[in-house]
Amino acid sequence: MKLTKGGLLVVVGIVVLSAFLANVAQLIAIEAAEGEERRFDGRPEDVSIGDSADNVVWFVQISDLHLSIFQDPDRTIEFRDFCEKTLEIIKPPVVLATGDLTDAKSKDNVGSRQFEAEWKKYNEILTGCSQLKETTWLDIRGNHDNFDVPGISSERNYFRKYSMQGKHHPRSYEYKLVKGNVTYSFIGIDACPNQGLKRPFNFIGLLQEKDLQEIRRLAVLANSSDYTIWFGHYPTSCIWSHPPGVKSIISSVKGSLAYVCGHFHSLLGFVPKMYTIQKQGFYELELADWKDNRMFRVMAIDHGLFSFVDEKYNDWPVILITNPKHAQFQLFSKEPLRSTSTSTHIRILVFSPSTVLSVMVKIDENNWENCLESKIKNLFVLKWDPKSFSTGIHSIEV
Repeated sequence: MKLTKGGLLVVVGIVVLSAFLANVAQLIAIEAAEGEERRFDGRPEDVSIGDSADNVVWFVQISDLHLSIFQDPDRTIEFRDFCEKTLEIIKPPVVLATGDLTDAKSKDNVGSRQFEAEWKKYNEILTGCSQLKETTWLDIRGNHDNFDVPGISSERNYFRKYSMQGKHHPRSYEYKLVKGNVTYSFIGIDACPNQGLKRPFNFIGLLQEKDLQEIRRLAVLANSSDYTIWFGHYPTSCIWSHPPGVKSIISSVKGSLAYVCGHFHSLLGFVPKMYTIQKQGFYELELADWKDNRMFRVMAIDHGLFSFVDEKYNDWPVILITNPKHAQFQLFSKEPLRSTSTSTHIRILVFSPSTVLSVMVKIDENNWENCLESKIKNLFVLKWDPKSFSTGIHSIEV
């Protein structure tokens, strides 16, 4: 039976839609996956959480930039502003740029290929950003960055020439950050197929056995770190590989806390928050896109507790409570969650382009109380008695 071009597109569309819906079913749930909440064996020892400025780090994620020479020039202009101003305010030691750095679509928005001018603009913005003298920009490819790229060594693979990491790390890689006595690993997973097809055939990630072997090698390196954050473009449910797959590798690292990604944007605005706790014992958090929604994420690891907040560009202040944690996001097997019940202070990160004159906290219907700024900028603390809130669910306002 002859398969027409239209019929082939229908088949591809069904495959893509199936993967799309499978990803939605997995990521829209934020409750712990079955099994994770029972994994108490080997969980971290309790730590002392007070008003100390030690043992806390924050970092930023941005995804699906789609810088284009044809569409929406504000997308590029505001990305430059994000690099020059937003990062200057937050001052993260690390930024994770999780793919689709360029749009790679023709003027009619139908055809697809790599446009060197888009990559030059991406490179020019980043190399001109003064904050990147203090911040390490960790970028990884997305499917748009691989449209019509015949191979990793191809001259059309502009990621190797113009990205921040591609010259030394054309595919998956690890970066270590040391703050005080704590070591953090960041592992980027490049799941782009070796041969990048054009639209609409380049939508699913693919990890061959040699790719998995390299990621396993990186996982071994990360086992010497205290905490590990994984990042990539594709959600794990959108990556094809030999079983047991990439999730088993992520969970094999004792300090793995999260895998952060992009790719599906916000499902046309219907699912702006796609989060889950995988049963293997790590968070999987997809971030909405920069392209249309101008979203970015601030994450923190505070005394082993992982927290995050997704924010819209230029929507200030950015507020992230690191202790106590949100009740829906708890890794019993990885985080020292019982430490909150013995902690002496509420801990909050606050970022603003204006001078922060005061930070106030209210729990349930109690009175507002003033926080104190710690020894490091942006961290505010408030003495509290966690035993007063040991049962039930409580609300906290800042």
